[in-house]
Amino acid sequence: MNINDDLSNRLEQCYSGAVYDVLRAMGYPNQTLPNNIRPLDIDKKMAGPIYTVSGKYDAGYDPHETLLNWTGLLSKAPKGSVVICQPNDETLAHMGELSSETLQLRGVRGYIVDGGCRDSAFIKNIGFNVFCKYYTPVDVVGRWKAFGYGEPIKIGEVEIRTGDYVMADRDGVVIIPQEILEEVITKTEEVLKTESLVRKAIMEGVDPQEAYLKYGKF
Repeated sequence: MNINDDLSNRLEQCYSGAVYDVLRAMGYPNQTLPNNIRPLDIDKKMAGPIYTVSGKYDAGYDPHETLLNWTGLLSKAPKGSVVICQPNDETLAHMGELSSETLQLRGVRGYIVDGGCRDSAFIKNIGFNVFCKYYTPVDVVGRWKAFGYGEPIKIGEVEIRTGDYVMADRDGVVIIPQEILEEVITKTEEVLKTESLVRKAIMEGVDPQEAYLKYGKF
């Protein structure tokens, strides 16, 4: 997959609301993941190219095989990517302490899962970006395996492909199709500049409606 750290860093300087506004204006209004997927640390945000993973729950899995599978997932995650996982399960933790530390050491920018997390205090303390739906101490051993590395997944109503980009912060998670990435980033940066002009005008006493009509943004 193509990793462009410059685009990731530029996108990370934006915020999800502005990215969403640009996508909506471009005809992509349904690119946000379900609003119950939340960050462990609401003060952090992340952006980058997506590496997709999916998985399956089965109580009959061999514990050793599930750990081999899990460590294989950690090995496959590309440096500079954000891993997004559709676990097809709502009972287990699909991220934990040692796994987060491993991904962080390997240069992965973050992990987003339509599922659970454990060891959340430790993960927050080391500063690794994780977004999840819930917390539980129950791990994947003997119960869950990953598959479909790099293949398309769906979370909520959003189709997600490896190579698409994500921008995530305390307000939510926005998926950007790779074909329009640079246009979205450029337009979002323009939005941020315009918002600054609107804010400055209002702080200087300009009527808010007048400011909106002048700059076309509010």
